Amino acid sequence: MADLQNDPQVDLDPAAGDAVGDQGDEAISADASDRSPESEEQPDPDDRAEPAPPAGPRSSPPSSPFAPGEDAVLAQARELLSRHPVADGYSGLARGLAESPWCDLEHGDSLLETDIPRLRHGGVGAQFVSLLVPSDMTGDSALRATLEQIELVRSLVAGCPEGLSLALGADDLADARNRGRVATLLGPAAGAALAGSLSVLRVYRRLGVRSVTLAGADPGAARSALTPFGHEVVLEMNRLGMLVDLSGCSPDTMRRTLTVAKAPAILSHHPGDLPEEAMRQLRANRGVYMVMCTGATVRETADRLDGIRDTAGVETAALSGAFDTGSPHAPGLKDVSCFPRLIAELLDRNWPETDIAAITWGNTLRVLRAAEFAARAAA
Repeated sequence: MADLQNDPQVDLDPAAGDAVGDQGDEAISADASDRSPESEEQPDPDDRAEPAPPAGPRSSPPSSPFAPGEDAVLAQARELLSRHPVADGYSGLARGLAESPWCDLEHGDSLLETDIPRLRHGGVGAQFVSLLVPSDMTGDSALRATLEQIELVRSLVAGCPEGLSLALGADDLADARNRGRVATLLGPAAGAALAGSLSVLRVYRRLGVRSVTLAGADPGAARSALTPFGHEVVLEMNRLGMLVDLSGCSPDTMRRTLTVAKAPAILSHHPGDLPEEAMRQLRANRGVYMVMCTGATVRETADRLDGIRDTAGVETAALSGAFDTGSPHAPGLKDVSCFPRLIAELLDRNWPETDIAAITWGNTLRVLRAAEFAARAAA
């Protein structure tokens, strides 16, 4: 079978893997503020006061973003997310529902890390639902599993019309937000699930899939960089308006892909940091690195966002919750309702609202629009 990149398929646990390189050039100057983190003791973001959820499997958010008992910075974070919601780049909701099909997503269920009440409480306006398959699954079995997940997610959205809205393009994100729904995008799908066929890629696009990973199309092949078939896939995805996901690719594959790509690429769930050279090349491509909320603490996740902003600019950063993927999360980022805690930590670090708006919503929407523009230009 032809392959995209002869690296091993990314496992469903994106926390595995070592950091590839250091981050950090001279930091981009933050917004001028009267508040100085050095001059006053900052609360641990994992311990910020927040009302406890109701007991039992169901949970529902407060009707106002300003909940009684939480500190002022956390309340400010909630208010900011009401205007600049999170576009979550990597959700394992399809996997979670496949394992627990009886869960009540519409009213809330503690068996999952995602449900509609907590999406709203966490300020989430859009989410990419992963279609990845186990790393040992290839060919027809990977194709079949991917199609089953597509059907599952589409049925889920159809069954929750007051909470979710299927997003097939960038305009659908704004439309869902205006109607008070959470936009749901399909992807990434696994490169192995293409079964070596561009026709399968086109079928996925017609079914609504918005992104595909390049890594792991032929796990048994010798290790190399971007293959001829991978080159064809990148150009075809650009023609179709799909996002090329470089998560799990080697630095050399990233370099070659970013050289030939006609549209911005993304990394939705890469298991480590990138070398500075790769970050600068991603910036030149106008792509985004979506930082997963899988750090040991809220501060650790915020540190990674600081590093990307310092190395490649805030326009290169976005967010991936990685909830319901089996990845570990800090106590302060245990589910989708906790994004305000991360935003509060960034506010404590004097991040300006414009930078926060870029990483939560603006950068992801920009790459979607850029991919669609490239597709129109190629038509």
